[in-house]
Amino acid sequence: MKHKYNTNKASSPLPVLDEPAVAYALTAPSSPFFDLVHRVFHLLGLSGHNIRYPVQNNADFIGIIREGIPREALDHLMDNTGLTVTEISSIIRTSDRTLRRYTAKHKLNPEQSERLIELARLYTRGEEVLGNMENFKQWMGSNVIALGNKKPKDFLDTSLGIQLIMNELGKIEHGIFA
Repeated sequence: MKHKYNTNKASSPLPVLDEPAVAYALTAPSSPFFDLVHRVFHLLGLSGHNIRYPVQNNADFIGIIREGIPREALDHLMDNTGLTVTEISSIIRTSDRTLRRYTAKHKLNPEQSERLIELARLYTRGEEVLGNMENFKQWMGSNVIALGNKKPKDFLDTSLGIQLIMNELGKIEHGIFA
């Protein structure tokens, strides 16, 4: 690993890494990020698929989104999350009739793929914070005071709504129940 040093004589030399060592740690099979990616792929039923773009950091999900994920991933996500075809079609902004016409190998468009990745990441995080998927699914269907006494499930149709739920999970994880 190469170091660059501050050439300003007034201050002491500070090492600056060319490449952050943490980037290598996150791609190791025992890292939390590697585990997250594995669980997201499992939730989508993509664990055994040959993914063209390896995911080693969050930005690597972009290649998968742009290429489109297969319709069968949507089925796996619905099976694992309990979301219905009507709910998922509203979330990804297409009709349930259109979804039913897609073959299992049909590639979803980037917007639909992105929303499914976001959902898989959310449900993976929720399972982690609340202990298991059943607890998280129950919480998603409950009225939450911090969300204006609305169900978290009602916020799944926008990225901002998903981020809002992620933030609430972070508060729960840290013991903040406001």
